[in-house]
Amino acid sequence: MTTLDILAGIDEEIARLQQVRNLLAGGGGGFPGPFSSKPRKKRILSKEAREKIAAAQRKRWAAQKKAAKK
Repeated sequence: MTTLDILAGIDEEIARLQQVRNLLAGGGGGFPGPFSSKPRKKRILSKEAREKIAAAQRKRWAAQKKAAKK
């Protein structure tokens, strides 16, 4: 193995690591991840969905309060 072969291998590894870094930094144009440059779209719940969630939470609180009294 010559010095040129070793240097070529190192250059290939550097190129591969740079690709991985770009993907992790969000520059790859792949899936939106935590390091993506595009902000995620805000999710909006309907009024009915919010009311269902609130009712379920009140039910959990009531059960917890009831268990604490015993």
